[in-house]
Formats: sequence, C-alpha cells, structure tokens
Amino acid sequence: MDSTIVATRYWHQLEDGRVQCDLCPRYCRLREGQRGLCYVRQCLDGGVRLVSYGRSSGFCVDPIEKKPLNHFYPGSAVLSFGTAGCNLACKFCQNWDMSKSREMDTLADRAMPGDLARAARETGCRSVAFTYNDPIIFLEYALDVAAACREQDIATVAVTAGYIDPRPRAEFFAAMDAANVDLKAFTERFYHKICGGHLASVLDTLQYIRHETDTWLELTTLLIPGENDSEAELDAMTAWVVEHLGPDVPMHFTAFHPDWKMLQHAATPAATLAMARRVAMANGVRFAYTGNVRDPAGASTWCPGCGELLIERDWHRLGRWSLDGAGRCGNCGWQLPGRFGAAPGQGVARPVRIRFA
Repeated sequence: MDSTIVATRYWHQLEDGRVQCDLCPRYCRLREGQRGLCYVRQCLDGGVRLVSYGRSSGFCVDPIEKKPLNHFYPGSAVLSFGTAGCNLACKFCQNWDMSKSREMDTLADRAMPGDLARAARETGCRSVAFTYNDPIIFLEYALDVAAACREQDIATVAVTAGYIDPRPRAEFFAAMDAANVDLKAFTERFYHKICGGHLASVLDTLQYIRHETDTWLELTTLLIPGENDSEAELDAMTAWVVEHLGPDVPMHFTAFHPDWKMLQHAATPAATLAMARRVAMANGVRFAYTGNVRDPAGASTWCPGCGELLIERDWHRLGRWSLDGAGRCGNCGWQLPGRFGAAPGQGVARPVRIRFA
C-alpha cells in the first residue's frame, strides 16, 4: 500500500456493509471508496484509512504569537504545517485554499515525522504546530510527529476547532503540549448554519482539555460583523469561559476579513475587538487579547496583580519583558499562567517558508 495511506483505529462496521468513522461528531458513514467530509479519511479495503500521511500543503517557520499563543514560550519560533481538508465547513474560512481543497496535488510537500522533528531542531524552533487546517483529521500523522518531536525535546501545538469524539480526544490531547481552540461563536445557530457542526461538542472538548489534561489552552474567536459579535453573545461566552474554564485561559478576539463564502460581509472594526476585550475582562477573563489589527495595548500582557506591563507586543514582535526567570511579575511577583522560558525567545518576527528535499 502507498506509504501515504495508513490504517486508522476510530471506526466500526455497520450492519448494512458501510463503515462509520468515529473520529469526530460527524460520524460519517461510508461505502467502499467513499471519503468523509474531511476528505482525507476514506473507506478502503473495508476500513477507514488516512490517505494523506506524511503529505503537507507547506511548511513555515512562524512566531508562536501567530498561532495565536501568547503564554506559550513567547517570542519563540514554531515550525507550522497543515494538510488538505477539514471536518467542519465554515463559510468564513481564512485558509480555505488548504482546508477546503479536494485536490491531493495541494499536498505537494512530503515529510515523515522524524524529518519534521529534525527540521524543527535545525531551524531553532521550540515547537511544531499542526495548523492551517484541523489536525484532528490527520490524527495518526500528528501523533507520530508528536512522538518524534518529544525525542528531540520539541513541543507540539494543535490549532484546532476541537470538534472531536471523546475516545480519540483523549489520545490526541495527551500528545499535545499546547492547543489554541477556535471557539467560533456561542450560539448553536452559528455552529449549525455557518460551520456545519454543533456548539456542545466544542464546549465539552474545552472542559476536557482544561480539567483533564496538562495541555496549555488558549482560545480564539474570529468576530464576524452581524454574526457572532453582539455584546450579549460575547457576555454569555466570556462568562461561560470564566465559570467553566477559569479566569486564566487567555482569549483572543481577532478581526475577520471577507473570504471564501462570506465575501459580502464587512471586515471587523477595531472598535468591536476593543468591546469584546472589555466585556471579557469585565466578566473576569484576566488575559483578553485583540488580533489581526495593530493594537499594542490589546496585544500585550498586563499583570492582573499590579497592572504592570509584562510582555509588550507590536503585531508579533516583542518589546518590553518584565517577567523574572520563573514567569512571575518582576514588580509584584504575580505568577503568570502559561509556559515561559527564563527569557523571551529569539524567534522570527515574520513567517519564513521552508522546503524539504
């Protein structure tokens, strides 16, 4: 069998001869040759196979703040890659050329897990990120990359929508050192009509990551005018986060630009992002950030104890650093939650594409 096609575990046989993929709450039911909505899991030889193992839509060295992760080795470099396909159908997808691709030619770059770990080490990356599309759909590849990275003392990061069944979820997040989960909205209407999914499954995943794993968690919400940006919805969302996840889970509110199937929508005003940050902090979120706009105050980290500027950010570039070597406020000693080195990382300020031989 082609080395890019591998067996998977999360599926079962149905009485009518089809197989059901049990990786995510879509539970795609497939006949021989059919693919799930994600496109990269296919029924072959009576079982579900991943048909994109070791194949990527490209590799890039990014600043970790681009994921976005603000409390996971700030300033460090991360080797980022994705594949084709996705298990949601978000009409606003900003990476639609990869996540919505139905062409295997999109996956032009190849790298085995050991190759990726070595490349991360050689390019000075502190971590490897599964991003651009959702790593849940290439779980087997992601887990093997994570294992290879741990042998090289390289961390792994999942940028995901968190739309996964509880059984594979345990295995997947046990292998991830950090995750940024897209909490796309706080209404079932939005998830069902705009993303083709369900909110409850994502909220369940968030609580699982926060309370049942050691994975560092941050959240991102892309605010789309007229869809998920009302003050009432943001109030309900941020209050839920504080009650169910705690006040120390950072939240990123990012600006939408018209893309994919939502070209008719206006871009997000900076004032909407500022409002979302205000609402979140009023509800007790200690670390609320704005993104996709230039807003140094909203992108920077401030001490909840004394108000000191702890990590200054201008886009993805770090400025002032006021943490001691243990990640505490240098002024009042407040312990900043997250994963921090003794000093800020010396990674790249902007993405750099790399190619594998």
